[in-house]
Amino acid sequence: MSENPWQKSSFSGASNECVEVRPSNSHIELRESEDGDTILRTTTATFAELLRTIKDGDLDRFA
Repeated sequence: MSENPWQKSSFSGASNECVEVRPSNSHIELRESEDGDTILRTTTATFAELLRTIKDGDLDRFA
């Protein structure tokens, strides 16, 4: 288990309806703030690709 604190986007404000992220060794861990018991763990490269895909708008058609 990582000792790093969970971080959320500044766009979330005081809301608890967000995705939280933290580094864990050579991986990235993600969880939904409302369901902290479920943690998704992925590589830094895969997470970086997800962020690029989101920023490029490639997932907008699913919104």
